[in-house]
Amino acid sequence: MKIITIANNKGGVGKTMNAYQLTCHLANQGHRVLVVDLDSQANLSSTFGVQITRTLIPEWLIGDIGIDEVVVDSQGEGDFHKNVSIIPSSRHLANLAKLLILSEQEIRRTAGRKERLLKKRLSECTDFFDYVVIDTPPMLGDELIMALVASTKILIPTQAQDYSIDGLEELMDTFEIIKETENPTLEFAIIPSMVNKRRKIEQQRMQELAQSFQITPPIRNLVQMQESISNKTPVFMMNKKTEGYKDYQALWTSLDLN
Repeated sequence: MKIITIANNKGGVGKTMNAYQLTCHLANQGHRVLVVDLDSQANLSSTFGVQITRTLIPEWLIGDIGIDEVVVDSQGEGDFHKNVSIIPSSRHLANLAKLLILSEQEIRRTAGRKERLLKKRLSECTDFFDYVVIDTPPMLGDELIMALVASTKILIPTQAQDYSIDGLEELMDTFEIIKETENPTLEFAIIPSMVNKRRKIEQQRMQELAQSFQITPPIRNLVQMQESISNKTPVFMMNKKTEGYKDYQALWTSLDLN
């Protein structure tokens, strides 16, 4: 089972967009995909038609309930949705840090450290899913740290702009610490996201990114992408001649997910 986290400690860079497109792509290939929405805004959950008043993610992480009590089916239209299961989020997830503090003794007994909780819970799901796709909040909190410890690969959507690139340093420092201490096989790829290739400054920033990091083919800032989310229709269902379809096909090929 491969576990892929979509992460950036800056908001508005296309995390949920890429998590949605990746999940739909994998499910359409016939893979069983578990979506774990660790963002209390719950945008990814609602994109799959799942809306709940109170998430049970905190209780699942500390072991009070089993995965069968927290997983729901995708409510999207299309045959591929039968391959998608969701652990949905809600505003209640914002209380996760408090619950982890209150459960500190139990966590030490069962997992050793709170950072390993998600990895432990997902290890119990290997017979049921081929992939796990994790969406994370735009901050370096418990959710993101647990996701990095648990993951096979981290995908980092990043705009080709100064503030977004500067924000990568803190995230990459955290990545290196997790790789050295908890997850030595963790890999990453940076996805230039919401790119306007006509802007010379973005072309320059893309070149700078490529010099410092492993980057994928870019995803352009297209109206089609917003329509995809608004209509809850993945880009692979669009006309193959559209630019959005071409961008994501190039991205999946570069990541070699299968």
